[in-house]
This record gives sequence, C-alpha cells and structure tokens, in this order.
Amino acid sequence: MDGHGWPDACPMTDLLMTDTNPVASVPLLQVRGLTVSFGGLSVVHGLDFEICAGQKVALVGESGSGKTVSALSLLRLVPDAILGGQALLNGRDLLSMSVPELRAVRGQEVAMIFQEPMTALNPLMTVGDQITEVLRLKRALTQTLSQAQSEQEALLLLDDTGIEQPQRCAASYPHQLSGGQRQRAMIAMALAGRPQLLLADEPTTALDVSLRGQILDLLARLQASRGMAVLLITHDLNLVRRFADRVIVMERGVIVEQGTAADVLLHPQHRYTRHLIGSRPERDLVPAPSDAATPAVMTAQGLRVSYPTRYSGVCGWFKRGEWVAVHGADFELHPGQTLGLMGQSGSGKTSLALAVLGLLPFAGQLQIAGQSWSSVAAHNQALRLRVQVVFQDPFSSLSPRMTTEEIVGEGLQVHAPELSRAQRRRRVLAALQSVGLGGCDAEAEQLLLRYPHEFSGGQRQRLAIARALIIQPDILVLDEPTSALDVTVQKQVLQLLQGLQRDRGLSYLLITHDVDVIRAMAHDVLVMKDGVVVEHGPVDDVLARPRHDYTRLLVSTASPS
Repeated sequence: MDGHGWPDACPMTDLLMTDTNPVASVPLLQVRGLTVSFGGLSVVHGLDFEICAGQKVALVGESGSGKTVSALSLLRLVPDAILGGQALLNGRDLLSMSVPELRAVRGQEVAMIFQEPMTALNPLMTVGDQITEVLRLKRALTQTLSQAQSEQEALLLLDDTGIEQPQRCAASYPHQLSGGQRQRAMIAMALAGRPQLLLADEPTTALDVSLRGQILDLLARLQASRGMAVLLITHDLNLVRRFADRVIVMERGVIVEQGTAADVLLHPQHRYTRHLIGSRPERDLVPAPSDAATPAVMTAQGLRVSYPTRYSGVCGWFKRGEWVAVHGADFELHPGQTLGLMGQSGSGKTSLALAVLGLLPFAGQLQIAGQSWSSVAAHNQALRLRVQVVFQDPFSSLSPRMTTEEIVGEGLQVHAPELSRAQRRRRVLAALQSVGLGGCDAEAEQLLLRYPHEFSGGQRQRLAIARALIIQPDILVLDEPTSALDVTVQKQVLQLLQGLQRDRGLSYLLITHDVDVIRAMAHDVLVMKDGVVVEHGPVDDVLARPRHDYTRLLVSTASPS
C-alpha cells in the first residue's frame, strides 16, 4: 500500500533509476475514487486501482456488480451516467477531457472488445471495410494511409489474430463468420489503432471451451508482442487463473479485494471472493436406472442430418449437393437419465438436437416413446407433449411482448385448451413456484404481469424452464442452458434442474461445451466432432479416461477437476 492507502499495483521491479534516487514508474492508468450514478442512484462507489504498462488485470464479479459499467465509464461510453473521481491515463484525466480529446483517445490509446461481436459489428459492412475504417480514422493523426495500404494492413491484422484465409474473412459480412472468427475480427479492429490499453468485456462468453482457450491465448500473445496492458472483464474464474497477473474483485459497485492472481485465487480474504471460487457446478444426481430395467424414452439408430447445398457454375442448374451435419449417430435415453452432448461449435450438436425436436428432416431411425416424427402436424402435437426444449439465451427466446402469465401458459392453450382461464392461471403459478419464482401469493400474482426484460438472467432462465415444464413433458432438451450465466447463477440453475429430475423423473438431453457442466449433470456423454460421434459412454469413464484425441483436447482445455 502507498502513502494514500491505495494498493501498490506495480511491482518494485518497475522502478526506474535516475542519477540519484530510484523513482517508481507511473502506472499507465490510475483510477481514483471512481463513482457512477444514474438519476441520483449510485451504482459504483469510489473505485481505486491501477494498471501498469504491459500488465494483465482481471476485473471479476457477478452480473450487476458494476464491472462492465466501470470499464465503459473509463471511456465515457455509458449514456446518462454521472461520473465522479479520476481516471488518469498517462497523467491525463479521461473523465475531464473534452469530447474531441476523448475521441482521439478512444480506439487509439484505449481500445475495447465488446461482449457480443454479432451486435457490436456493423451487419451492413464487410469485416475488412470495418477494420480499414478504424485504420483511416485512428492513424490519421500520425500517418496517412492510402486505401490500398489500409486494406493490406487490415489483412495483416486479421492474419495476426490467427484467422484462416484472412482475405476471405475480410470480404465477408459478420453473419457469414463463425463466433470465433467474429471475435478475432473484433480483436483485429481493436488493435488497428495500436492501443496502449485494451479493455476486453467478456470476450469469450458465447464461445465453446476450446475457442475460449484459443482467444485467451491469442490475447496473451498479442499483449506480450505489442506491450499492451489488458483489463479483462469476466465472471469466469477459469479464464482469470489462466490469464491474469492481478485480480480485482467487485461486489455491488465496490472493490472488495485485489492483489496478485495467485494471492486472490489461492488465498482469498473476502467472503464474496470465496463464494465466487466455491461456485463451481456440483454433482448431485440420482443414479439413472439400468438399461435393462426400464425401456428407453428415446432411441436413435443411424441418425443422419444433412443440409442441401448448391454446386457452383452450370452444375448448380441441374442438381444439388448436400452437407452432412450428423453422420449416423446411435444413442438411447432412459427415464431419469441425463445424456450429455459435448463438442465444439460446428460439431453437429445443435443439428442433432433440432432433429430430436422434430424441427429438421433426418434419415435413420429416431423414436420418442416408441413413436417417430411425422409430416402430419396433428400426430406431432401428441409427441410435443413428451419432449420440450430450453434454449441457450432466454432473453431472445422469450417474447418481449408477452407477460409472464402468457409466456408460461402458452403451452396450455395449445395442449389443454379445455382449461378455463382460472385453471390455467393456477397451473402457471404452480409452474413458477416449482422453479423457485414467486413466494407468497401476492408476489406470485405480481410476477404474472411482468415482462422478460424486468427479470435477471437467472430468473429468465427459470421462466424458460417453467414454460417447458407446464405441459409435464418426459424429456427436456437443454441447449447450453447456463452458458450466458454467472458462475453463481449457473450453479443455482443446475441445482434446480437436478432437483426437478429427482422429483419428476425427467430425462435430459444436455447440449453444452462446458466440461464442468457435463461432469455435474450427465450420466452418459456423447462426444461429437465434425458430425461424427467419436466417443460415447458413462461420464466418469469418458472424462477420466478419454480414448479419443479430440476428447482429451476438450477435457484438457477445461478447468481442472
């Protein structure tokens, strides 16, 4: 601690020698008493921290802790926010700069990688055009680049991020790239201005575990080669362990602990830090019935899913090709069992799940309770009583124009139209209480009138589960049900799903890239790569003794068990 009681963020090895006395190096960024408020309501309360040149700092906390709004406030990117304190970048206060001065800093001295590249990138411009735009705007103060030079520099930046075929990527629009490619393109944009400090806001949240590792390794490599400082905003402590030199922990707008990564993660002092570290998913499952004891509720043999493609040139006029997403998958799902489906993005997991839900045509055999999906809608309606789905992102899967009562009760209108409105409301309230929403009757009645945006992420996912459960299905398809949630909320949702399975004997087809979630939730696991099931067996055997190289890669890039 220095004389003002502020944490000594820069190590003593950063001392600069003068002719007479050593003088401590000035940190790149000094944040002093940062406050953020909206309309008189304070959400960030007097933050003090420092970041030195070339340092990797992680800002950690749950949703609502204030970490993202604090980082955005450094560049005054939060509309209607009232800011206080200081944020000194090389001795200049970012919070008191004029707009033209700050505009020169943004993207050039300080750049930002936003959480969701699909919404942060312009959908009407190619990736190459977006990077060259940054180059022309941010390099104009120091050098003049022609259009050809800007385009060549953009390709070099994309190549530096490890993108394959950078020319094809530069000519593509954001929707034509994968999630990992979009994130790499956003990193290239951020690097275009040659910043001294990079703010990375949850840069790997929507990526699978191996891509998370690749993006993190990329950031570390670029940080080392360019001498940048990086402030990583995240709730994922596995990323922090792998990446950060220092850790800052926030709770409810206050820094509760900060120090070296080793000290904070191995010897946490604050109870909130200990709470975060202890929030990994825990296994609490009833053993699934043996295969011989109960008939399967779902069986698949030689399940094959393909998409039509067009041949280029004249051949495309006369015939179509196909791209096979799932090559002959075989599996069984029994009552009270969870079958985990694990693999990277593009492995075929989602295509298999859509076939299971009767939303994609398929070849081979697929039966649910002895019945197959049909082209006759009335026949399928009976099957949809048996199998329901919980999607990855409840904010986009729940209608923003419908109230809680309408969302949760929608299935009853289709499958139980004979119920009166009062009966339907009672069933909705019971479903909400079964997922931990609505305590007393008055509180539950109020919930019925609220819209999805009025709930937290964890509450929205509980709503999605209630919506699926209200028609009392036998099988739930869980498509990445916790990937967008904080570690503590993730643990709560998984505990809820485990309890529902014990109480109701539900069967789950769990699709995830998170090995920790598979380890906590699944009885058996299928590992998919390029549409092929490369390994299948009891979860303990597959994760503890993986036989396939691909499975070993997935397990090794996940958190330690």
